[in-house]
This record gives sequence, C-alpha cells and structure tokens, in this order.
Amino acid sequence: MKIDFSVRQWIIAALSVLLVLYILFQARFIIFGPQISIESPSDAEVLGSAVIMARGHASNISMITLNDRRIFTDERGAWEEKLLASPGVSIMTVRVRDRFGRENEKSVRVIYNP
Repeated sequence: MKIDFSVRQWIIAALSVLLVLYILFQARFIIFGPQISIESPSDAEVLGSAVIMARGHASNISMITLNDRRIFTDERGAWEEKLLASPGVSIMTVRVRDRFGRENEKSVRVIYNP
C-alpha cells in the first residue's frame, strides 16, 4: 500500500505543523505562568548594614511588587531595589502577577545585626 501526496498536500501539512508550533510557542505564557527569582539577598542572610540591595529576575509578568510596593523591571526582566531593614529579622516578599491573573510569591528572611 503506497500513499501518494501531492505538492499541495505537503504544503498544507507543513503549514499545519508550523501553525501548531506557533500556537505552542505562544501558549508558553499560559503553561508556565509568572516566574520570579530573588538573587540577592539570600535567605537567612546576616547583614551588617541596614540598607539592603534586593535583586532578582521576573518573567511572564504584568505586575511586580516588593513588600506591597510596585516596582519595575528592565527589558530583560531584571529588577533591583533598595530596602531599609529594621534590627532583627526582616521579611522581604516579592509578588508577581501575569496578564491572566495568576500570581506567584517568594519571600526571603534577612537578619540585621547592628
């Protein structure tokens, strides 16, 4: 049994495969949701200074907040903010939301020992 495909059928099949691949590529935002990473400071880091330089990266987001204060990312998704730590344990919380309303959150504890 031999199956013969015409040139037109091959073109339709190739375009169909390309369309499916494009849809999957665009669906990555729906599949993976908002992503957040905190690069600095690390969890339970002991600080000698009250000023904290918080850094991280976010992707697939429409909004990002640091301790309930809106911050902004650059074109690559990197963010950087200064915070003031109180003596003892402070908790830094980063929340992100994507355009579909899904949220993600990460927290880091820092210890300021003056």
